[in-house]
Amino acid sequence: MELLQLQYFRTVAKLEHMTKAAQQLHIAQPALSKTIARLEEHVGVPLFDRQGRHIRLNTFGKTFLDKVEAALTLLEEGQKEVAELAGMEHGSVHLATSTLDRLSEPLGEFLELHPDVNFRITQVQMDEMERLVENGDVDLCFTALPIDRPGICAMPVLNEEVYLAVPPGHRLADRKSAALSEVAEEPFIGYKETALFQQLNDSFFREAGFTPNFVCRVDEPSAIASLVRAGLGVALVGNCGGPNTPFHMLHIEAPVCQRSFQLGWHEKRYLSLAARKFRDFVAEYFARTDNGAPSEGKQPRLAL
Repeated sequence: MELLQLQYFRTVAKLEHMTKAAQQLHIAQPALSKTIARLEEHVGVPLFDRQGRHIRLNTFGKTFLDKVEAALTLLEEGQKEVAELAGMEHGSVHLATSTLDRLSEPLGEFLELHPDVNFRITQVQMDEMERLVENGDVDLCFTALPIDRPGICAMPVLNEEVYLAVPPGHRLADRKSAALSEVAEEPFIGYKETALFQQLNDSFFREAGFTPNFVCRVDEPSAIASLVRAGLGVALVGNCGGPNTPFHMLHIEAPVCQRSFQLGWHEKRYLSLAARKFRDFVAEYFARTDNGAPSEGKQPRLAL
């Protein structure tokens, strides 16, 4: 039994399609079929049910795949540990996140200190993020939604207040705070339904006891800022401010509106030295900057 056979089997088992697997592995389909056939001969049982050109992983194959996944994961982790013996400069960090805005500054500072660390960043929704962590496809995830999967550890790193943004001249523009229910009848600007921040904002609306009238749903924070400034509606925004903010921000008296960002990783997966250093650096960065508040003399950034 060869390592290459196991790697090929894992790909075929996940795709359940010989041609697609061959294309992904960049080998000829007949060669892949022969490799799988030799593996089945060595194991002693068929691992796939075949009906014409269609293949399906059978009971034997599913059991074997669990062991193959475990073996290949241990080998990959062993490679990472050996690589670390050469020093952190050879390390890598694969990060999954649904938002890059909050991480851009700590990421920049970390790379200034460790310029040879290799980063890969994947932007995905929460359910996909947790799957990637569970499968060991990423080292860390960064999210504002609660992590509730067995084996995934979570470290809170940033607490952020959510404000009510109203355009200049709005009836509440001269106020410093307001209850969210006070704008229940107002037109709202929001994110699209599946967006991370919209899911969080929707929980605030439910707690306030109303369903907002969304007149526009967008993808980008900058679009929300522009539309609020234009007077199309009001919106919920994160920590932002400064003299150039294009709208008025009110503290929300009720309900309590906060986002808690956290870093997650799998407790049973190997976490590289570089990933551990980055995790601890991000926590220290936000603690140093007062949980994301700009330091003295530093202009706040728009963070919706």
